[in-house]
Amino acid sequence: MVVLATKTTSVEATREFKVGDDLGWQQPDPNNTAMYSQWAERNRFQIGDSLSFEYKNDSVLLVNKWGYYHCNTSNPITNLNDGNSSFKLDRSGPFYFISGALDHCKNGQRLLVEVMSPHLISHSPPSISVPPESFSVSPPAPAPSSGVSVSVILSSVLMALFATFVVLLWSAP
Repeated sequence: MVVLATKTTSVEATREFKVGDDLGWQQPDPNNTAMYSQWAERNRFQIGDSLSFEYKNDSVLLVNKWGYYHCNTSNPITNLNDGNSSFKLDRSGPFYFISGALDHCKNGQRLLVEVMSPHLISHSPPSISVPPESFSVSPPAPAPSSGVSVSVILSSVLMALFATFVVLLWSAP
């Protein structure tokens, strides 16, 4: 019996992103209120990555979608307030962050991070090349004995089934 298997693993290289790069977590200039949205669009976040927030006289609140769009600071999921906070992205999907200072959030100090679903990489054995069948016309061979003929037919059918299985297995998405 032949068993074919593939090994599937996920990529586990995690990174830490400094929110806002050199500017850190602060109220944006009035002419640059989209700075955190633009920062998030330039990066790709994966499960296991971390966000590093550096700030003074402020805080970072993890909120739900409604809290993000309405700058609602009253019911945060998480409150980070030590001036140098790290937050681990532990699932795929959106994470909503706002400043704990209501006016700062309304002036653009909020961040929506979309964490990508895990990508799987398939490590498969090298492909098996099946030689093409020959369709040359030959005169009929003398009839073999019935025992040999059943064995040859059975072997041919099993080989054809196995080749079909291998082709289907390796061509499946």
